[in-house]
Amino acid sequence: MVLSACGTTENNQKEDELDDEAVETNAAPEEVLVELMNSEGQIVATAELTEKEAGGVRIVLKGENLPPGEHGFHIHEFGQCVPPDFESAGAHYNPTDSKHGFLHPEGPHAGDLKNIMVNEDGTVYAEVDAPMVTLSPDGENTLFTEEGTSLIIHADPDDYKSQPSGNAGDRIACGVIGE
Repeated sequence: MVLSACGTTENNQKEDELDDEAVETNAAPEEVLVELMNSEGQIVATAELTEKEAGGVRIVLKGENLPPGEHGFHIHEFGQCVPPDFESAGAHYNPTDSKHGFLHPEGPHAGDLKNIMVNEDGTVYAEVDAPMVTLSPDGENTLFTEEGTSLIIHADPDDYKSQPSGNAGDRIACGVIGE
C-alpha cells in the first residue's frame, strides 16, 4: 500500500512563510485616518497621522467648510466626539501632567499643537507635528489609550500660555483617533 501526501510539503512551506511574515500585534500602524465633524455632524476635515522616524507624530490636516482665520488645534484626552459642543473629548491630552502652552515654562501638554490657518474660502491644509506622542500602542504617551484620544479644532487661536487650554474658544470640529 502506498500513501501519498501531496499537500503536506506545500502546507509546511506556507506555514513557514507565514511564520517569517509574522506581524507584531502591538506595532504602530503606518497611518491613522481621522474624520473631523462639525456640530451638525458633517465631515469638515480629515487628518492623516503617521509616526515620524525621529519620534513623534506628523498630522496632515485637510478640510473645507470651516470658518476662515486662525484656530487652535489640539489632541484631547478622550476618544469621544458628541456634538454639538464636543465637551465629551475632555481636556487636552496631558499624560505628563504639564501646564498648557508652548510659552509656559512648565509646558506644553503632549496634546498641544500649533495653530492652523483656514483660508478665506473655508479650506485648510496644514502639516503639524506632535513631538511628544506616539502611535505605538505600547509606547510612552500613546494616542491609543484605554479612553481613546481625539483631535479638536477650536473657534479661536490658542495663545500658547493661558491655562488650562490657551483661550482657544469653542470646539467647532472633532474626530476620534483610531476609530
